Amino acid sequence: MKFFVDTADTSEIKELAATGLLDGVTTNPSLVAKSGRQFKDVIAEICQITEGDVSAEVAATEFDTMIKEADELRKIADNVVIKLPLTFDGLKACKQLTDEGIKTNVTLCFSANQALLAAKAGATYISPFIGRLDDIHLDGLEVIREIRVIYDNYDFDTQILAASVRSPNHVRDCAIVGADVATVPPATLKALVKHPLTDKGLNAFLADWAKTGQSIL
Repeated sequence: MKFFVDTADTSEIKELAATGLLDGVTTNPSLVAKSGRQFKDVIAEICQITEGDVSAEVAATEFDTMIKEADELRKIADNVVIKLPLTFDGLKACKQLTDEGIKTNVTLCFSANQALLAAKAGATYISPFIGRLDDIHLDGLEVIREIRVIYDNYDFDTQILAASVRSPNHVRDCAIVGADVATVPPATLKALVKHPLTDKGLNAFLADWAKTGQSIL
């Protein structure tokens, strides 16, 4: 499974990129607004930090303007992925950009039917929002399972990018049901390494090592 981080905080991205665990970055207008910075400046800096795919979302809702915005975003860096809403205009833009060899991420997906349409439009990534489905008492992971079966049935190349991931358990479950990518907040990615027994065992090892009075250096 690939790990993307869902943030516009470039300091967090730098920290995670240094671990070698980071495969890409996703952003959205809400995350950029929190940064207080200019959108294109943020995307440009992120693209310098990581060689992985960086999703930059269009603000337009109408096809022609989506394409114009996509053309502008493409100029920022070669690893920019154009993020598009799952609407008819978004799918139309996805098809055109895909035909031009541009990577796309179709976002705000909440059903397997929507994911099927995105794959037919040639999306590089489909982003089902599992946390938001859970919020309204629907099963976000079941949607991932359904999409996986459909994509495997027809050999679609579109990658399932699990979004709106809220916890380490979400990450584990997405990996089990076959998501290709999980995009997670920085805190969630860092939490994956944590386990109380790891901490307990390390503390015991350190205590025993201190008793020896030795030093490796």
